[in-house]
Amino acid sequence: MKKLLLFVLCVTLFVACKKEATPKAVSTSETPDTPTPPTEFADSKYSDIGKKMLADLSKNDMDSWTDSFAEDAKYYWNSGDSLVGKPAIEKYWRDRRGNVIETITFEKEIWLPVKVNEKGNIPMDGIWLLSWYKTTAKYKGGKSMTQWIHSTYHFNSEDKIDMVNQYLDRVPIMEAMPPKK
Repeated sequence: MKKLLLFVLCVTLFVACKKEATPKAVSTSETPDTPTPPTEFADSKYSDIGKKMLADLSKNDMDSWTDSFAEDAKYYWNSGDSLVGKPAIEKYWRDRRGNVIETITFEKEIWLPVKVNEKGNIPMDGIWLLSWYKTTAKYKGGKSMTQWIHSTYHFNSEDKIDMVNQYLDRVPIMEAMPPKK
């Protein structure tokens, strides 16, 4: 019995000390067998572009702000208004920052760069930057407004913005605007 117990102990010790095979490293690169996901995270450089744009708008650096747009860019608001072409976007925002908005600040920003591989019900595939931020604007005339704004930016192949969709509430903006003369 002692010999059998000694034998079982030795076998157990041998099995316990046996070096386990190292599992093969799983490749993260795509193979022809791996399907492309419909969406994936995009490079964080797009978040940096968005952050820079808000900083430029805050300090009224409209030349730098408009550099991010493609010539054929479109700017849409959830109210149905739109601007088409970089010159129209630039004219509107230069007038807005120069003659209507005294100061504008952004805080609590959230940025999500996404690469859409299959557009589905999205207007375009490619790189999208989704953003949410708290906006406070003081208008000439002394009134101000604060609200959360959601914007989506689409980038063309040259990393220029060719579409903006902005979702905001126009009521606090209209209430803060100076009276028309």
